[in-house]
This record gives sequence, C-alpha cells and structure tokens, in this order.
Amino acid sequence: MDKATLKKLIDTATGRVPADLCIKNANAVDVFRQKLFMTDILISDGIIAGFGGEGFPEAKETFDAEGKVLSPGLIDAHVHIESSHLSPTEFSRLVVPHGTTTIIADPHEISNVCGLEGLDYMLESSKDIALNVFYQFPSCVPATPFENAGAVLGPEEIASRMDNPRILGLGELMNYVGTCAADDTILDKILEAQRQGKVIDGHSPGLMGTGLDAYAASGAYNDHECTTTEELNARVMRGMYVFLREGTVCRNVKKLLTSVNRNNFRFCAFCTDDRQPGSIVAEGHIDNNIRISIESGFDPLMAICMATVNPATCFGLKDRGAIAPGKRADLILVDDLKSFNVKKTWIGGRLVSSDGSYLADDLHVEATKVTGRMNVKDFSADRLKIHLKGDRARAIKLIPGAIITEEEIVSVNRDSQGCWIRNGGDVVKLAVIERHKGTGNVGLGLLSGFGLKGGAIATTIAHDSHNIIVAGDSDTDMEVAVNALIEMGGGMVIAKAGRVVSKVCHEIAGLMSDVSAGELTAEIKKIDSIAVNELSIPEDTDPFMTLCFMALPVIPDLKLTDMGLFDVKQFCHVPVEV
Repeated sequence: MDKATLKKLIDTATGRVPADLCIKNANAVDVFRQKLFMTDILISDGIIAGFGGEGFPEAKETFDAEGKVLSPGLIDAHVHIESSHLSPTEFSRLVVPHGTTTIIADPHEISNVCGLEGLDYMLESSKDIALNVFYQFPSCVPATPFENAGAVLGPEEIASRMDNPRILGLGELMNYVGTCAADDTILDKILEAQRQGKVIDGHSPGLMGTGLDAYAASGAYNDHECTTTEELNARVMRGMYVFLREGTVCRNVKKLLTSVNRNNFRFCAFCTDDRQPGSIVAEGHIDNNIRISIESGFDPLMAICMATVNPATCFGLKDRGAIAPGKRADLILVDDLKSFNVKKTWIGGRLVSSDGSYLADDLHVEATKVTGRMNVKDFSADRLKIHLKGDRARAIKLIPGAIITEEEIVSVNRDSQGCWIRNGGDVVKLAVIERHKGTGNVGLGLLSGFGLKGGAIATTIAHDSHNIIVAGDSDTDMEVAVNALIEMGGGMVIAKAGRVVSKVCHEIAGLMSDVSAGELTAEIKKIDSIAVNELSIPEDTDPFMTLCFMALPVIPDLKLTDMGLFDVKQFCHVPVEV
C-alpha cells in the first residue's frame, strides 16, 4: 500500500472523504468474539476502513444488506485445483459463487507431471482471476522413490521459487516416514522453507506417539489427514492445526466435529483437498463444510471462524479472515446462519458473484507448455498378464468412502499359461503404466470391492505421480482404454467389448480440461453414469476418483505404482502372489 492509499483509507475511516463502497444494514460476523453486530461497512480501495457513523458523507456506491448476515470470505486451507479437473480460471468461476474468496493450493499434481513448468503455469494462470490463490511448493515430487514421476523437485528448485509472495510455504510432507527418519533430502527442503519463514504443511495419516512428536518437531504445522478424534486431539496438543476435510471421496467433517469445542476450535480449519466439480455444483465448497457443521448442531459462528480467521492465522495471512478495519474487503452475504446460502461475494471490495452468477472477467492463460505429456513405451495387452505359481494372491481391498485400503488375501484362478483370470468374484485386474520417461514400466495388481464387470476404466489422474491407471476384467478392453488415453493426451476413458464407449479429454498435463466448468461437469457426470450402468460399479462409489487413489503409495495399506504392488506400512514393494 502506498502513502496516498493509506491516507485515503484513514480519511475514509474518519469520515473526511466518502467511502468507495458502503454495505449498509449488515448483520456482521465478529470472528474475534463469535458474535453478530449490526453495522455499516465502509470500504476504500478494496480494504475495510471502518463502520461509519453519524454525519459521514454518502459513499460513492451503496449496497443495502437488509439485515442479512455478512461474513468474511471463506478460505480453503488445503486444496488441489487439479482435482477439480478444471483450469484455475474455471475453478474460480465454480467456487467464488459459493463464497470462497481465498484458497491455499498445493500444485503437486501438475508438478509431478511437469515440474517447475507446472508450478509456473498455475501461478501465471491464477494471477489475474477473481479468486485469491496462494500456493505451497510441493515437497514430494516424486511422492516416493518407489515410482516414476515426470520430474524431481529438490531443495534447489524450492529455493528458486520460495521467495514468491504467493508461495506461502512447503506443501504437505507426505513422506512422513522419511521425515521421522530424518532423511537428508527432506531436511534440506524443510530448512529451505524455514529459512524464509514459511509454513510447512503436514500429511501424516495414523501417525501417533513419538512418531508424531518427531513429525511436529520437524516443523509440520498442520494436518488434513485426520480421520479420528484421537488423531485430531493429538495434533492440537502438539500445537498443530487440523483441517477438517470434506472432499468427494474423503469426508471427515461430521466425525471430527464431535471433538471440536471452545477449547480447541481455534486450531481447526476447513479444507476440501480433492473435490470434483460435480460435488461442488451439487453440494458446494467450503460453504458445504459450514452447512454440515450447522446441521450437526455445531455453533455456526465457530464454524465460520474455522472457515475464515483460523486458516488466515495459520498461514500468516494477516490482511484477511475478519470484518475489521484494515482487512481486505473479502466478504459474503448469506441469507441466515441455518441455510448458509451465499447470495453475494465481494473480493477486494468488488462484487464478483451474485445469486450464483459469476461476474468477474478473468484473464485466460494458454496451457501450451503443459500439454502433450505422454511418453509411453512398449505397451500392449501382453504386458497386462499376471503370472502366478499358486492359487492365493494379495488384492487391494477398497474401503467405501475412504482412500485408505486394506490387504486382502484372495483365491485366484489361472489359465493354462499360469496367468490370472477372473473367477467370477469381485476382484479385477489393476495396472499402472508409466507415462513420463518412457521406461516401459507396467505395475500389476488385483483390486477387490470395485464392483466392475464387463469392461475397463482408465485415467491419467493417478495420485500422485499421475501415470496411467486402468482397472478391468478384460485385457483387451484395458489395452483399448490405455491406447485411447495415449492418443488423446490424457483424461478419462471407459472401454467395453473392444471399443471406447466414453471419454473425457484432459489436455492440461493429463489432469485438467480447458473447457468451462458447466461443460466438463456434464461430461464427467455422463462418463460416471456409464461406469455405473454399463460396468456395474456401485452408485455410491465415485468411479474415477476412487480409482485414481489406488496409485497413492503414501496412504495405507496397499497401493500400486508403475514399479509394482506397494505395502505402505512396510514401505516396500511386495509380490502379488502369496
């Protein structure tokens, strides 16, 4: 802020000059005392100047809130834009009408495919949009040494970008095992962030006791992977923030709220992590987290704090998260504290959405540097054969509504060559095909509980290295689906009876589409419907989002990488055959 802007702000607060905007008759949320108060809000150059008074000059623009609730804009404490399948521009168009004004994004999905070019694209493409987008520098590229990603980002790369004011710190330390073991490379990454006074994000599912002590001591400042109240309390006790997540697959808000109270809520915030556009359209974004809280009997004003001032405090964003003089005029108007229906959104004092309509005129950035990321070598149906000597094998067992899996020992049938064939049970073949370096790697495994019958489903969205992942009960259909992905440059495909029956193109790094949110939402809804109706995947299972997490080798118990079946608890590869 320059001197002239500061002078105008002070003069507006004292009534010496008229405000640029006055929001009158607002029932404003006081996040500091968890109270409501009737007031007028005076705004100067996008900043809240004060609350006005008798004899103040009429503002240049006036909006009458008519007694409705005015809240600070909502903040998503941890999100992967890539999981929305949308470019940052379209993501803004989708979430701003739901009252989200700021997000802290971790671009490790696109960075695992494109390295620094991916991070730079995300920074550039989100620079001139309505939504305030901050980033954490991905700490795990690759996520583990047990798979092939498209890039390696180490301490030198972190140092090259960490001074960017829109990069708030180091992204989630998913390799918590390496962190607790004081791995040299991880320590160098942590120290680079600490040298610049930046926040370090955590990611430690199930970690407790002395392991959690070590993890917190390393600098991990928050965690979005809590699934139990015991985990939440253990982290708050150690001074860590806990982000209550409501994604498309992982939904933890309702359960974790049972242990949030006035003694610890200041260390709790909301996030979405991975949320598909259909979920946002149908249910909302961070406003959905608040509604779930209110419906569960949680104090609405405490919930608003968890969506505003708490994440702002966690990340050192001192200019937002509250309705107070000197704060950014990131504001939302809602009908009441029961429905929490967002009517208006202002960002920096500018009205950017009204009654669900997006009003901002954002600058679109071409994604030419991060397209065509497909380098697959020597793939054919023959590479999908699982050779077994015995009749028992390990399978990845799905747990409904979670990305955590279990190891299941299953009985298998073999053909005359000793290769796995489906025996009519609920077990299908799973494969991960390396697509970044042309290694020719194909990791093979079995998947239990997916329900798939009569075809194959494949995608280039496969956390976190984003190789091709395909599940099916026919090698022919699996081959057709994989080849279709290679030809189209990435996306989502369903194959049946030897042909492609549905596909959705994701030209940006094989992760995101450059089409509108409405168009993409319709395409994804259609392909999901086909997966349910033609491949018998259960209606309560999100087909592609469930599949994409089967390649994530930092979430227990059993996952699959391009190098083979991976036991997360043992942190090593294991054979399919028992």
